[in-house]
Amino acid sequence: MVAFHSSALAGVAANPALPPPLLLRLIAFDGGGHGPPFQVLHRSGLPESAVAAVLTHPVVDVRVQFAMSGQADARQRARLADDPSPEVRAAVAHGPEWTHDPRTKVPPLPDAVCGRLLEDPEPAVRSALLWSPHLAPSFLASLVRHPDAAARRAALRVWDDVTADGRATLLDDPDPEVRRSAALCACPDDARLTAALLRDTTAAPLPEVLRRGLLDRTDAERFLAEGVHLVELAGNPSLPDDLVDRLAVDPDDDVRLAVSLRPELTEARRAAIDVTVDPYARDDVDWVAAGIADQDVLRRAATSAHPLLRRAAARSPHLPPDLLGLLAGDADAEDADAADTDAADTDVADPDAEVTDVVVRTHLAVYHPDTPEEVLMSVYARLGGTFSAWMATGHRRFPREGLAARFADHPKGSYRQLAVRDPAAGPDLIERLSHDPELRTRQAAARDPRLPLPRLLEALTVPELASSAGANPALPPDEMARVMDEAGVPAVSDR
Repeated sequence: MVAFHSSALAGVAANPALPPPLLLRLIAFDGGGHGPPFQVLHRSGLPESAVAAVLTHPVVDVRVQFAMSGQADARQRARLADDPSPEVRAAVAHGPEWTHDPRTKVPPLPDAVCGRLLEDPEPAVRSALLWSPHLAPSFLASLVRHPDAAARRAALRVWDDVTADGRATLLDDPDPEVRRSAALCACPDDARLTAALLRDTTAAPLPEVLRRGLLDRTDAERFLAEGVHLVELAGNPSLPDDLVDRLAVDPDDDVRLAVSLRPELTEARRAAIDVTVDPYARDDVDWVAAGIADQDVLRRAATSAHPLLRRAAARSPHLPPDLLGLLAGDADAEDADAADTDAADTDVADPDAEVTDVVVRTHLAVYHPDTPEEVLMSVYARLGGTFSAWMATGHRRFPREGLAARFADHPKGSYRQLAVRDPAAGPDLIERLSHDPELRTRQAAARDPRLPLPRLLEALTVPELASSAGANPALPPDEMARVMDEAGVPAVSDR
């Protein structure tokens, strides 16, 4: 009998069809002090019996992995908040480092659990909580009078959710760093605080104050005359109009670009500014990001001639159908059958504009749930690799029907991989693709339940295919059990 490759166990750990008895058997695995494969701890929808086994597992790293799972329910993770290990409690406090879908927001722990973790005797646990990106605004806002200055600083992350009384408390905080940070939060609406921050040259983040603060004319003219931090000054919403005009003709390209992104400019005035947009320029425009669900803001940005504003608008999942269609046509739609040409092989009149348009379409593919199929296919063609693989499996609009007929014999392996997604692909084709020269195509075929059983069992012995084959939901339970047997996972009766 041919032995399965060791990586087959990791695939079985992720197999969506893993029966509950085998799931419990695998979770209980000691793994030589390392526990079972992490995939079994990052599954979604673990039954209560499996969660209970994790919570009492003797291997600390097992509990740590579950505490940081982006697939686990927050209430399940919260049950580890009183774990005897500080490492586990710190992992619960911080929460997941990543999720399978970067668009997915991790549900926060209940406020009461966060409160307990913030009083934990271990400093590392308290610090992990305050650095967590998954805290509820209600919890953060409740920290304005906490005795720990680090907790009060964390409350500043949700300044807009803090009450007026709470803001006043933070502005008068006994800790100078908290006071300065609170003043920075309040300075967009307070000229007095802005002026005080500009005078505090030893500690105040001067560029940030100039970018956000409510400036009086004297300070604005002083910094303009000194030529200090002009890029930040050019983006300040309170900058007087005549000073905006002066910066619009500044010799520095970056300064003119910052002016060109100001929200109050008419399109004619914006177009009159001489700017060169770098193909890789940042497109996280503050006023567009702040209005990511505001239809008026999105319309102004999406219909602008400024490429960075269109790119910023394309980040919004809230674009209405007409703006989505407008941005989806930002570059000529590429026919999917001919989309295997690289960006460098495409003849365009303006290379910079073409690259910018590609970024618009890429943002749509990442952020918008209704991005048209032709845009998704165009982005898939250009980017390839793991990103395109994620998009092909994670975007609900990515096409499936007809892919086998179109791409099964495509010269590029990334397209032959798409043929596996077609519901009409038969077992013979899936088996053929499991022998494809392209590794990712072979792996996609090895995971497909239409793969004939003899080839599926053979794939379990092939190092680069064993994990994918182990995750195949068509793998019979007795074969899953045999993978565990060969990996040394004890049966329940052996414990």
